[in-house]
Amino acid sequence: MDLQQSTGPTAEQIIDAVRELDGALVVAPAVGDATVPELAWGDAFFYYAPDGQMPRNVQPYGTIVTKNYPDDTSSDLDPAGRWRVNVHVGRARLAELVGAAAPEPGEPAPGPATADVVQPHPVYGTAGWVSVVNPEPATGALVLTLLRDAHDAARARFERRR
Repeated sequence: MDLQQSTGPTAEQIIDAVRELDGALVVAPAVGDATVPELAWGDAFFYYAPDGQMPRNVQPYGTIVTKNYPDDTSSDLDPAGRWRVNVHVGRARLAELVGAAAPEPGEPAPGPATADVVQPHPVYGTAGWVSVVNPEPATGALVLTLLRDAHDAARARFERRR
């Protein structure tokens, strides 16, 4: 995907890019999908699943959420047009990314609702997750790279378990 445009990728473009990865499974429940809780409708969950079946005991390596969750409201995702991509990058990579995105001395740190900034996930940051609200040019290409890396890490874990 070419991100040399004035805006970042849309959620749909990110989902399409993940679908192109070998062995990727994107679970994107639509309104009315009785197989998942209603809260998940409209969101997307990314797994490494070469058989096309949702893994039972594996967490997704990335997600896109389109609304606040009861325990996760600080990104202010309920207004129309707001969404957040979340990626498991591991604690070491999280420290690299957050350190690189640190504000200049004297500048205020961005809050969890700030768009187009790589930040620790507001709930799962300590577990090595990053998040970006409405990725734009500053973070769009990086988000896709992080998702590819997370996919590769999920594939490696899958292979070790086999």
